[in-house]
Amino acid sequence: MVLHSPLLYGWSRGGSRSDAPMATKQDGFKDYVLDQLADLHGVTCRAMFGGYGLYQHGTFFGIIHNGRLYFKTDRITVSRYRDRGMEPFKPSAAQTLKNYYEVPVEVLEVADDLTVWASQATQR
Repeated sequence: MVLHSPLLYGWSRGGSRSDAPMATKQDGFKDYVLDQLADLHGVTCRAMFGGYGLYQHGTFFGIIHNGRLYFKTDRITVSRYRDRGMEPFKPSAAQTLKNYYEVPVEVLEVADDLTVWASQATQR
């Protein structure tokens, strides 16, 4: 089990957006997520809608946006997210993507756990 802290990458969920330039925080968090997913082969990241899209072998499975990570869910996996109080991705006040839910911090911080959750998201 590999445990890394997002703070090593200059990211803090509790930090104010004015603490540092947004691009720096997003890039640091993106780098952290990609490092945590290093054991999941074929993962790529592309800039999109002010954040990043995560792909595995061309299959879109995750979103990095405003210092948060969201994975694709389905009717089977969504309960794991909801049971932990996670919310769906809301790119704006008027839009909600109900198939993408925020990944819990305790999962994000353990690379092995995050890799399992990401693997499940790529199969949805």
